[in-house]
Amino acid sequence: MDKIQIGLNAGAIWNTMDADHDKHVWDVEELQQATGLSVPDFYAALGWLARENKVDFGEDGITHHGTVGLVVEFYH
Repeated sequence: MDKIQIGLNAGAIWNTMDADHDKHVWDVEELQQATGLSVPDFYAALGWLARENKVDFGEDGITHHGTVGLVVEFYH
């Protein structure tokens, strides 16, 4: 996996979330399956989006443009 591919995968996640404005909350597994990315590729790309400040992490999940959320599990 190289930086170019991670960036392309980040675009796939971004476009998937952006294309479905009616769906405001995504389950991690559901979004990963919708993008067709492997688990390692998915999380690397999600990290890329976080680094670019394109997703926000909060107790209620990950938000995108303030309208689309990604539900994640937090472990204590």
